[in-house]
Amino acid sequence: MHAAPIPSEFETRCNEVFDALMWALSRPGLRRALPETGAAQIVDALIDRECAVWAADPVIIARAEQTGAALVAPAQADHLFAGALVDADALRGLRCGSDLYPDDGATLVVDAQFDTGDALRVTGPGVDGAETFRVGGLPDGFWAARAEAMRYPMGFELFLLSGDQVIGIPRSTKVEVL
Repeated sequence: MHAAPIPSEFETRCNEVFDALMWALSRPGLRRALPETGAAQIVDALIDRECAVWAADPVIIARAEQTGAALVAPAQADHLFAGALVDADALRGLRCGSDLYPDDGATLVVDAQFDTGDALRVTGPGVDGAETFRVGGLPDGFWAARAEAMRYPMGFELFLLSGDQVIGIPRSTKVEVL
């Protein structure tokens, strides 16, 4: 009989983060708790040496370097850790895939504030009718710039972080500012 290896605390936490992120993307507009605060746990769960990463925060850059990931300009990044995004124009240059490879779009992780700011309604796959919630801390024009970039099935995935909570907005989700 072969015994399965026991996962380390780090592996267990990474699995919890990955599960929370996938849950959030599959249920757009609903919050999911993460094991701790901040984007570093997302780097641990998603990034490896086959990824191209851009980050605004030196701590996230160092964490990504430890994985062996390539540090690149935003337009070449698979994963972008923007922290507190200050300019919505940054969304216009993100990778959104191509006709042949729409899944080659980027994943953007942005700090936000839940229960304040813009009231949003999301519809699309994974949403039972519509979900309404409030998100603040994003630059003016953020949702309009996102809408311009989306050409489903091309587009990018978005994770909004607020403390130890995450909301996922996949490329297939329509976001309406109320």
